[in-house]
Amino acid sequence: MAEQGSPSPASSDPTEDPEAILARARERAQSHECPFAGELTPGEAYALLEALPNASLVDVRTQPERDFVGYPTLGTHVEWETYPDMAPNPEFPDELREEVGPDPEQVLVFMCRSGKRSARAAEAMTREGYRYCFNLLQGFEGDKDEAGHRGTRAGWKAEGLPWEQR
Repeated sequence: MAEQGSPSPASSDPTEDPEAILARARERAQSHECPFAGELTPGEAYALLEALPNASLVDVRTQPERDFVGYPTLGTHVEWETYPDMAPNPEFPDELREEVGPDPEQVLVFMCRSGKRSARAAEAMTREGYRYCFNLLQGFEGDKDEAGHRGTRAGWKAEGLPWEQR
């Protein structure tokens, strides 16, 4: 039986202008000197994915992470690192192009557990010529809470965005 997040997250405003969201994301990236287009909160990312037909969510976590913790119900999956040794996936750029296509103008939102691997993936695909690569801040699970657990304080899952678990 699948567990699911709420399909109507309170943290995203579906009426907000996507350009305003993109501008905030660009400002964040510039202030952090990121080598990619921008940094999005989970709610902002979801709003963009709903509003822009050329936007895709790319989950870069390993398959075991997705199996054990859950995964978003939209987007695609391409491992940035491979399990169990967590070695970089040398085929990542080619596998991603196969999944999302070669259009360098599409918006790509990269997600991992907490936002670190996805930042590296966004940087790599920017170098590959994709102009609108964004990192999802807080990732799927976010940082640990006081009890040392992820998925309760921040991130895609904690914000109640669409996800499931097998």
